[in-house]
Amino acid sequence: MKKTAMTTSANTAPRPSALALLPLLLFLTLFIGAGVYFTLEGADYAFYQLPAHVAILPAVILAIGLSRERLNTAIEQFIRGMGHGDIIAMCLIYLLAGAFSAVADATGGVEATVNLGLTLIPESLILPGLFVIAAFISTAMGTSMGTIAALAPFALNMATATGQAPAVMAGVLLSGAMFGDNLSFISDTTIAATRSQGCSMRDKFKENVGIAIPAAIAAIILFVFNNQSAPVDAPESINYLAVLPYLSIIVLALAGLNVFVVLTAGIALALCVGLMSTPDFTLLTFSQEVKAGFASMQEIFVLSLMIGGIAELMRCQGGLSFLTQAVNRVIARFEKNRGSHHSRASEFGIALLVSFSNLCTANNTVAIVVSGQVAKNIASEHAVPAKRSASLLDIFSCVVQGLIPYGAQILLLGASFGLSPLVIVSHSYYCFFLAASALIAVISRRWWQARRA
Repeated sequence: MKKTAMTTSANTAPRPSALALLPLLLFLTLFIGAGVYFTLEGADYAFYQLPAHVAILPAVILAIGLSRERLNTAIEQFIRGMGHGDIIAMCLIYLLAGAFSAVADATGGVEATVNLGLTLIPESLILPGLFVIAAFISTAMGTSMGTIAALAPFALNMATATGQAPAVMAGVLLSGAMFGDNLSFISDTTIAATRSQGCSMRDKFKENVGIAIPAAIAAIILFVFNNQSAPVDAPESINYLAVLPYLSIIVLALAGLNVFVVLTAGIALALCVGLMSTPDFTLLTFSQEVKAGFASMQEIFVLSLMIGGIAELMRCQGGLSFLTQAVNRVIARFEKNRGSHHSRASEFGIALLVSFSNLCTANNTVAIVVSGQVAKNIASEHAVPAKRSASLLDIFSCVVQGLIPYGAQILLLGASFGLSPLVIVSHSYYCFFLAASALIAVISRRWWQARRA
Protein backbone atom coordinates (compact mmCIF):
# COMPACT_ATOMS: atom_id res chain seq x y z
CA MET A 1 0.00 0.00 0.00
CA LYS A 2 2.81 2.39 0.90
CA LYS A 3 4.59 1.74 -2.39
CA THR A 4 1.37 2.28 -4.34
CA ALA A 5 0.71 5.56 -2.58
CA MET A 6 4.20 6.80 -3.33
CA THR A 7 3.86 5.87 -7.00
CA THR A 8 0.57 7.68 -7.28
CA SER A 9 1.99 10.75 -5.60
CA ALA A 10 4.98 10.76 -7.91
CA ASN A 11 2.77 10.61 -10.97
CA THR A 12 0.52 13.43 -9.78
CA ALA A 13 1.19 16.75 -11.47
CA PRO A 14 2.66 19.33 -9.08
CA ARG A 15 0.37 22.07 -7.84
CA PRO A 16 0.93 25.32 -9.77
CA SER A 17 3.07 27.74 -7.79
CA ALA A 18 4.30 31.20 -8.77
CA LEU A 19 6.90 31.01 -6.01
CA ALA A 20 8.76 28.31 -7.92
CA LEU A 21 9.56 30.86 -10.66
CA LEU A 22 11.59 33.04 -8.29
CA PRO A 23 14.94 31.39 -9.18
CA LEU A 24 14.47 32.29 -12.84
CA LEU A 25 13.44 35.82 -11.86
CA LEU A 26 16.56 36.11 -9.70
CA PHE A 27 18.77 34.99 -12.58
CA LEU A 28 17.23 37.52 -14.96
CA THR A 29 17.43 40.27 -12.34
CA LEU A 30 21.12 39.65 -11.72
CA PHE A 31 21.95 39.32 -15.41
CA ILE A 32 19.96 42.34 -16.57
CA GLY A 33 20.80 44.40 -13.50
CA ALA A 34 24.52 43.88 -14.07
CA GLY A 35 24.09 44.81 -17.73
CA VAL A 36 22.28 48.04 -16.88
CA TYR A 37 24.88 48.92 -14.25
CA PHE A 38 27.84 48.41 -16.56
CA THR A 39 26.02 50.29 -19.32
CA LEU A 40 25.74 53.29 -17.03
CA GLU A 41 29.42 52.87 -16.22
CA GLY A 42 30.24 53.02 -19.94
CA ALA A 43 31.74 49.53 -20.11
CA ASP A 44 32.09 47.74 -23.44
CA TYR A 45 29.80 44.72 -23.92
CA ALA A 46 28.02 45.77 -20.74
CA PHE A 47 25.49 42.93 -20.76
CA TYR A 48 28.30 40.37 -20.94
CA GLN A 49 30.46 41.64 -18.07
CA LEU A 50 28.71 39.24 -15.70
CA PRO A 51 28.82 35.81 -17.38
CA ALA A 52 25.41 34.20 -17.57
CA HIS A 53 26.68 30.87 -16.27
CA VAL A 54 27.95 32.67 -13.15
CA ALA A 55 24.83 34.80 -12.69
CA ILE A 56 22.73 31.64 -12.57
CA LEU A 57 24.53 30.15 -9.55
CA PRO A 58 22.53 32.12 -6.92
CA ALA A 59 19.38 31.03 -8.75
CA VAL A 60 20.43 27.40 -8.41
CA ILE A 61 20.90 27.83 -4.66
CA LEU A 62 17.51 29.52 -4.33
CA ALA A 63 15.78 26.83 -6.41
CA ILE A 64 17.16 24.11 -4.15
CA GLY A 65 16.29 26.13 -1.05
CA LEU A 66 12.66 26.57 -2.14
CA SER A 67 12.10 22.85 -2.44
CA ARG A 68 9.83 21.31 0.17
CA GLU A 69 11.67 18.02 -0.21
CA ARG A 70 14.70 17.00 1.80
CA LEU A 71 17.95 18.64 0.74
CA ASN A 72 19.32 15.43 -0.77
CA THR A 73 16.11 14.89 -2.72
CA ALA A 74 16.17 18.46 -4.07
CA ILE A 75 19.77 18.04 -5.17
CA GLU A 76 18.88 14.75 -6.85
CA GLN A 77 16.08 16.52 -8.74
CA PHE A 78 18.51 19.20 -9.85
CA ILE A 79 21.04 16.62 -11.06
CA ARG A 80 18.28 14.68 -12.82
CA GLY A 81 17.37 17.82 -14.72
CA MET A 82 20.99 18.43 -15.67
CA GLY A 83 21.29 14.86 -16.87
CA HIS A 84 18.16 14.86 -19.00
CA GLY A 85 18.81 13.18 -22.33
CA ASP A 86 17.92 16.27 -24.36
CA ILE A 87 20.21 18.49 -22.28
CA ILE A 88 23.15 16.08 -22.58
CA ALA A 89 22.63 15.63 -26.31
CA MET A 90 22.43 19.39 -26.72
CA CYS A 91 25.69 19.88 -24.83
CA LEU A 92 27.50 17.22 -26.84
CA ILE A 93 26.41 18.87 -30.06
CA TYR A 94 27.64 22.21 -28.76
CA LEU A 95 31.07 20.66 -28.24
CA LEU A 96 31.19 19.12 -31.71
CA ALA A 97 30.00 22.35 -33.32
CA GLY A 98 32.67 24.31 -31.46
CA ALA A 99 35.36 21.85 -32.50
CA PHE A 100 34.31 21.97 -36.14
CA SER A 101 34.30 25.77 -36.24
CA ALA A 102 37.72 25.97 -34.61
CA VAL A 103 39.37 23.34 -36.84
CA ALA A 104 37.83 24.66 -40.04
CA ASP A 105 38.92 28.18 -39.14
CA ALA A 106 42.46 27.04 -38.36
CA THR A 107 42.72 25.30 -41.74
CA GLY A 108 41.72 28.45 -43.60
CA GLY A 109 38.11 27.51 -44.21
CA VAL A 110 36.60 30.81 -43.09
CA GLU A 111 39.03 32.94 -45.09
CA ALA A 112 38.67 30.74 -48.16
CA THR A 113 34.88 30.82 -48.03
CA VAL A 114 34.85 34.59 -47.56
CA ASN A 115 37.32 35.13 -50.41
CA LEU A 116 35.35 32.85 -52.71
CA GLY A 117 32.23 34.84 -52.08
CA LEU A 118 33.98 38.15 -52.58
CA THR A 119 35.23 37.10 -56.01
CA LEU A 120 31.66 36.30 -57.05
CA ILE A 121 30.07 39.61 -56.10
CA PRO A 122 29.19 41.80 -59.11
CA GLU A 123 29.95 45.45 -58.54
CA SER A 124 26.29 46.33 -58.90
CA LEU A 125 25.23 43.84 -56.22
CA ILE A 126 27.49 44.60 -53.26
CA LEU A 127 24.72 44.71 -50.65
CA PRO A 128 22.70 41.66 -51.74
CA GLY A 129 25.98 39.84 -52.41
CA LEU A 130 27.21 40.46 -48.88
CA PHE A 131 23.86 39.26 -47.53
CA VAL A 132 24.06 36.02 -49.52
CA ILE A 133 27.67 35.39 -48.44
CA ALA A 134 26.86 36.03 -44.79
CA ALA A 135 23.75 33.85 -45.04
CA PHE A 136 25.75 30.99 -46.60
CA ILE A 137 28.58 31.18 -44.08
CA SER A 138 26.30 31.47 -41.06
CA THR A 139 24.25 28.53 -42.31
CA ALA A 140 27.40 26.46 -42.77
CA MET A 141 29.06 27.53 -39.51
CA GLY A 142 25.90 27.62 -37.41
CA THR A 143 26.95 30.81 -35.65
CA SER A 144 26.04 34.42 -36.28
CA MET A 145 28.89 35.63 -34.06
CA GLY A 146 31.47 33.66 -36.03
CA THR A 147 30.05 34.98 -39.30
CA ILE A 148 30.17 38.58 -38.11
CA ALA A 149 33.69 38.17 -36.77
CA ALA A 150 34.84 36.70 -40.09
CA LEU A 151 33.13 39.20 -42.39
CA ALA A 152 33.19 42.47 -40.45
CA PRO A 153 36.65 43.57 -41.70
CA PHE A 154 35.69 42.81 -45.32
CA ALA A 155 32.31 44.51 -44.96
CA LEU A 156 33.93 47.62 -43.53
CA ASN A 157 36.49 47.69 -46.34
CA MET A 158 33.74 47.30 -48.94
CA ALA A 159 31.79 50.14 -47.35
CA THR A 160 34.85 52.36 -47.62
CA ALA A 161 35.60 51.32 -51.22
CA THR A 162 32.04 51.63 -52.51
CA GLY A 163 30.87 54.65 -50.56
CA GLN A 164 28.12 52.65 -48.90
CA ALA A 165 27.00 53.88 -45.50
CA PRO A 166 28.80 51.79 -42.85
CA ALA A 167 25.57 51.44 -40.88
CA VAL A 168 23.84 49.94 -43.92
CA MET A 169 26.70 47.49 -44.50
CA ALA A 170 26.61 46.51 -40.83
CA GLY A 171 22.85 45.94 -41.07
CA VAL A 172 23.27 43.78 -44.19
CA LEU A 173 25.94 41.68 -42.49
CA LEU A 174 23.77 41.30 -39.39
CA SER A 175 20.83 40.29 -41.57
CA GLY A 176 22.76 37.53 -43.32
CA ALA A 177 24.26 36.29 -40.07
CA MET A 178 20.85 36.00 -38.42
CA PHE A 179 19.47 34.15 -41.46
CA GLY A 180 21.90 31.29 -40.89
CA ASP A 181 21.60 31.46 -37.10
CA ASN A 182 17.90 30.73 -37.57
CA LEU A 183 18.13 28.03 -40.25
CA SER A 184 21.48 26.26 -39.82
CA PHE A 185 21.39 22.61 -38.81
CA ILE A 186 24.30 23.12 -36.41
CA SER A 187 23.14 26.43 -34.94
CA ASP A 188 22.72 26.22 -31.18
CA THR A 189 19.26 27.77 -31.56
CA THR A 190 18.20 24.98 -33.92
CA ILE A 191 19.67 22.39 -31.59
CA ALA A 192 17.91 23.86 -28.56
CA ALA A 193 14.57 24.34 -30.35
CA THR A 194 14.39 20.86 -31.86
CA ARG A 195 15.63 19.10 -28.73
CA SER A 196 13.27 20.96 -26.43
CA GLN A 197 10.25 20.29 -28.66
CA GLY A 198 11.15 16.74 -29.64
CA CYS A 199 11.27 17.02 -33.43
CA SER A 200 13.89 16.34 -36.08
CA MET A 201 16.06 19.11 -37.47
CA ARG A 202 14.97 18.35 -41.01
CA ASP A 203 11.27 18.73 -40.13
CA LYS A 204 11.93 21.98 -38.32
CA PHE A 205 13.96 23.22 -41.30
CA LYS A 206 11.13 22.48 -43.73
CA GLU A 207 8.68 24.28 -41.45
CA ASN A 208 11.05 27.20 -40.93
CA VAL A 209 12.28 27.77 -44.48
CA GLY A 210 8.84 28.68 -45.80
CA ILE A 211 8.86 31.74 -43.56
CA ALA A 212 12.56 32.62 -43.78
CA ILE A 213 12.87 32.55 -47.59
CA PRO A 214 10.16 35.16 -48.28
CA ALA A 215 11.78 37.39 -45.66
CA ALA A 216 15.19 36.88 -47.27
CA ILE A 217 13.81 37.65 -50.74
CA ALA A 218 12.22 40.86 -49.45
CA ALA A 219 15.53 41.85 -47.84
CA ILE A 220 17.50 41.11 -51.03
CA ILE A 221 15.10 43.22 -53.12
CA LEU A 222 15.56 46.09 -50.71
CA PHE A 223 19.35 45.68 -50.83
CA VAL A 224 19.33 45.66 -54.65
CA PHE A 225 17.54 49.01 -54.78
CA ASN A 226 19.81 50.51 -52.10
CA ASN A 227 23.03 49.25 -53.68
CA GLN A 228 25.70 51.67 -54.92
CA SER A 229 27.89 50.40 -57.76
CA ALA A 230 31.66 50.65 -57.24
CA PRO A 231 34.70 48.43 -57.95
CA VAL A 232 35.91 46.00 -55.30
CA ASP A 233 39.35 44.38 -55.31
CA ALA A 234 39.04 40.60 -55.44
CA PRO A 235 41.37 38.38 -53.37
CA GLU A 236 44.53 37.28 -55.20
CA SER A 237 44.13 33.58 -54.41
CA ILE A 238 41.54 31.18 -53.00
CA ASN A 239 42.06 27.85 -51.30
CA TYR A 240 39.10 26.03 -52.83
CA LEU A 241 39.92 22.85 -50.89
CA ALA A 242 39.35 24.65 -47.59
CA VAL A 243 35.75 25.40 -48.56
CA LEU A 244 34.84 21.70 -48.72
CA PRO A 245 34.24 21.15 -44.97
CA TYR A 246 31.57 23.87 -44.93
CA LEU A 247 29.93 22.51 -48.06
CA SER A 248 29.96 19.01 -46.61
CA ILE A 249 28.16 20.17 -43.48
CA ILE A 250 25.29 21.61 -45.53
CA VAL A 251 25.06 18.65 -47.94
CA LEU A 252 25.16 15.97 -45.22
CA ALA A 253 22.70 17.83 -43.02
CA LEU A 254 20.26 18.31 -45.89
CA ALA A 255 20.62 14.60 -46.64
CA GLY A 256 19.08 13.93 -43.23
CA LEU A 257 22.06 12.32 -41.49
CA ASN A 258 22.27 12.40 -37.71
CA VAL A 259 23.76 15.66 -36.49
CA PHE A 260 26.52 13.82 -34.61
CA VAL A 261 27.54 12.11 -37.85
CA VAL A 262 27.37 15.39 -39.77
CA LEU A 263 29.60 17.26 -37.34
CA THR A 264 32.06 14.41 -36.93
CA ALA A 265 32.38 14.09 -40.71
CA GLY A 266 32.92 17.84 -40.98
CA ILE A 267 35.67 17.77 -38.36
CA ALA A 268 37.36 14.80 -40.06
CA LEU A 269 37.23 16.49 -43.47
CA ALA A 270 38.61 19.73 -42.01
CA LEU A 271 41.46 17.72 -40.50
CA CYS A 272 42.26 16.15 -43.86
CA VAL A 273 42.16 19.55 -45.57
CA GLY A 274 44.48 20.99 -42.95
CA LEU A 275 47.02 18.17 -43.29
CA MET A 276 46.95 18.44 -47.08
CA SER A 277 46.96 22.20 -47.58
CA THR A 278 48.36 23.84 -44.44
CA PRO A 279 52.09 23.21 -43.85
CA ASP A 280 52.05 24.09 -40.15
CA PHE A 281 48.92 22.10 -39.39
CA THR A 282 49.67 18.82 -37.59
CA LEU A 283 47.78 16.32 -35.50
CA LEU A 284 49.00 18.17 -32.42
CA THR A 285 47.64 21.43 -33.86
CA PHE A 286 44.38 19.65 -34.57
CA SER A 287 44.09 18.50 -30.95
CA GLN A 288 44.75 22.03 -29.71
CA GLU A 289 42.09 23.46 -32.00
CA VAL A 290 39.56 20.86 -30.87
CA LYS A 291 40.37 21.84 -27.29
CA ALA A 292 39.88 25.51 -28.15
CA GLY A 293 36.58 24.70 -29.85
CA PHE A 294 35.36 22.86 -26.78
CA ALA A 295 36.43 25.77 -24.57
CA SER A 296 34.54 28.25 -26.75
CA MET A 297 31.32 26.42 -25.84
CA GLN A 298 32.00 26.42 -22.11
CA GLU A 299 29.51 29.15 -21.18
CA ILE A 300 26.54 27.82 -23.12
CA PHE A 301 27.46 24.25 -22.08
CA VAL A 302 27.46 25.03 -18.35
CA LEU A 303 24.47 27.35 -18.64
CA SER A 304 22.42 24.69 -20.43
CA LEU A 305 23.20 22.17 -17.68
CA MET A 306 22.29 24.64 -14.95
CA ILE A 307 19.05 25.69 -16.64
CA GLY A 308 18.17 22.04 -17.14
CA GLY A 309 18.57 21.48 -13.40
CA ILE A 310 16.57 24.59 -12.45
CA ALA A 311 13.85 23.69 -14.94
CA GLU A 312 13.43 20.29 -13.29
CA LEU A 313 13.22 21.90 -9.84
CA MET A 314 10.68 24.43 -11.12
CA ARG A 315 8.69 21.60 -12.65
CA CYS A 316 8.71 19.59 -9.43
CA GLN A 317 7.74 22.69 -7.42
CA GLY A 318 4.89 23.66 -9.78
CA GLY A 319 6.54 26.64 -11.46
CA LEU A 320 6.20 25.39 -15.00
CA SER A 321 2.61 24.34 -14.31
CA PHE A 322 1.84 27.86 -13.10
CA LEU A 323 3.48 29.47 -16.15
CA THR A 324 1.73 27.10 -18.54
CA GLN A 325 -1.56 27.74 -16.79
CA ALA A 326 -1.07 31.52 -17.00
CA VAL A 327 -0.22 31.46 -20.70
CA ASN A 328 -3.12 29.11 -21.37
CA ARG A 329 -5.51 31.53 -19.66
CA VAL A 330 -4.31 34.28 -21.97
CA ILE A 331 -4.65 31.95 -24.95
CA ALA A 332 -8.16 30.90 -23.92
CA ARG A 333 -9.22 34.53 -23.56
CA PHE A 334 -8.29 35.32 -27.15
CA GLU A 335 -9.03 31.93 -28.67
CA LYS A 336 -12.12 32.19 -30.85
CA ASN A 337 -11.95 28.80 -32.53
CA ARG A 338 -11.25 26.33 -29.75
CA GLY A 339 -11.82 23.33 -32.00
CA SER A 340 -9.07 24.29 -34.40
CA HIS A 341 -5.98 22.12 -34.52
CA HIS A 342 -3.98 25.18 -35.54
CA SER A 343 -4.60 27.65 -32.76
CA ARG A 344 -3.41 31.13 -33.63
CA ALA A 345 -3.51 32.19 -30.00
CA SER A 346 -1.29 29.32 -28.84
CA GLU A 347 1.23 30.08 -31.57
CA PHE A 348 1.23 33.75 -30.55
CA GLY A 349 1.66 32.60 -26.97
CA ILE A 350 4.78 30.61 -27.85
CA ALA A 351 6.14 33.54 -29.87
CA LEU A 352 5.56 36.03 -27.05
CA LEU A 353 7.01 33.64 -24.48
CA VAL A 354 10.36 33.19 -26.23
CA SER A 355 10.49 36.85 -27.30
CA PHE A 356 10.10 38.02 -23.71
CA SER A 357 12.71 35.51 -22.55
CA ASN A 358 15.12 36.77 -25.20
CA LEU A 359 14.57 40.40 -24.22
CA CYS A 360 15.52 39.45 -20.68
CA THR A 361 18.52 37.24 -21.40
CA ALA A 362 19.95 38.88 -24.56
CA ASN A 363 20.79 35.38 -25.75
CA ASN A 364 18.52 33.54 -28.19
CA THR A 365 19.74 30.07 -27.25
CA VAL A 366 19.22 30.71 -23.55
CA ALA A 367 15.76 32.10 -24.29
CA ILE A 368 14.82 28.88 -26.09
CA VAL A 369 16.21 26.70 -23.30
CA VAL A 370 14.35 28.74 -20.66
CA SER A 371 11.00 28.71 -22.46
CA GLY A 372 11.29 25.36 -24.23
CA GLN A 373 9.43 23.17 -21.75
CA VAL A 374 6.57 25.63 -21.32
CA ALA A 375 6.29 26.01 -25.10
CA LYS A 376 6.19 22.24 -25.44
CA ASN A 377 3.37 22.04 -22.90
CA ILE A 378 1.39 24.74 -24.73
CA ALA A 379 1.95 23.05 -28.07
CA SER A 380 0.85 19.69 -26.69
CA GLU A 381 -2.33 21.06 -25.11
CA HIS A 382 -3.36 23.00 -28.23
CA ALA A 383 -2.38 20.43 -30.88
CA VAL A 384 0.46 22.50 -32.31
CA PRO A 385 2.93 20.16 -34.08
CA ALA A 386 6.37 19.95 -32.48
CA LYS A 387 8.09 21.06 -35.68
CA ARG A 388 5.95 24.19 -35.70
CA SER A 389 6.57 25.12 -32.08
CA ALA A 390 10.31 24.56 -32.64
CA SER A 391 10.17 26.81 -35.69
CA LEU A 392 8.35 29.55 -33.78
CA LEU A 393 10.85 29.37 -30.92
CA ASP A 394 13.80 29.68 -33.28
CA ILE A 395 12.31 32.40 -35.48
CA PHE A 396 11.19 34.78 -32.77
CA SER A 397 14.30 34.29 -30.64
CA CYS A 398 16.47 35.20 -33.65
CA VAL A 399 14.22 38.15 -34.52
CA VAL A 400 14.60 39.61 -31.05
CA GLN A 401 18.32 38.81 -30.91
CA GLY A 402 18.83 40.76 -34.14
CA LEU A 403 16.94 43.79 -32.82
CA ILE A 404 18.14 44.29 -29.24
CA PRO A 405 21.03 46.79 -29.05
CA TYR A 406 22.60 44.94 -26.13
CA GLY A 407 22.88 41.62 -27.96
CA ALA A 408 26.35 40.20 -28.59
CA GLN A 409 26.01 40.30 -32.38
CA ILE A 410 25.10 43.99 -32.52
CA LEU A 411 27.68 44.93 -29.91
CA LEU A 412 30.38 43.20 -31.96
CA LEU A 413 29.29 45.02 -35.11
CA GLY A 414 29.22 48.31 -33.25
CA ALA A 415 32.77 47.79 -32.06
CA SER A 416 33.98 46.66 -35.52
CA PHE A 417 32.36 49.54 -37.42
CA GLY A 418 32.67 52.18 -34.72
CA LEU A 419 28.90 52.72 -34.69
CA SER A 420 26.21 53.00 -32.06
CA PRO A 421 24.34 49.70 -31.63
CA LEU A 422 21.07 51.62 -31.92
CA VAL A 423 22.06 52.79 -35.42
CA ILE A 424 22.82 49.23 -36.50
CA VAL A 425 19.49 47.97 -35.14
CA SER A 426 17.66 50.45 -37.39
CA HIS A 427 19.22 48.71 -40.43
CA SER A 428 18.52 45.12 -39.34
CA TYR A 429 16.13 44.75 -42.26
CA TYR A 430 15.98 40.96 -42.48
CA CYS A 431 14.90 40.64 -38.85
CA PHE A 432 12.04 43.08 -39.46
CA PHE A 433 10.98 41.12 -42.55
CA LEU A 434 11.31 37.80 -40.72
CA ALA A 435 9.06 39.03 -37.91
CA ALA A 436 6.49 40.28 -40.42
CA SER A 437 6.63 37.03 -42.42
CA ALA A 438 6.15 34.93 -39.28
CA LEU A 439 3.25 37.03 -38.03
CA ILE A 440 1.54 36.86 -41.41
CA ALA A 441 2.00 33.08 -41.46
CA VAL A 442 0.45 32.70 -38.01
CA ILE A 443 -2.43 35.06 -38.74
CA SER A 444 -3.33 33.59 -42.11
CA ARG A 445 -2.52 29.99 -41.16
CA ARG A 446 -2.45 29.11 -44.84
CA TRP A 447 1.21 28.26 -44.77
CA TRP A 448 0.72 26.18 -41.65
CA GLN A 449 -2.30 24.35 -42.99
CA ALA A 450 -0.48 23.45 -46.21
CA ARG A 451 2.02 21.54 -44.07
CA ARG A 452 -0.36 20.01 -41.55
CA ALA A 453 1.27 17.10 -39.78
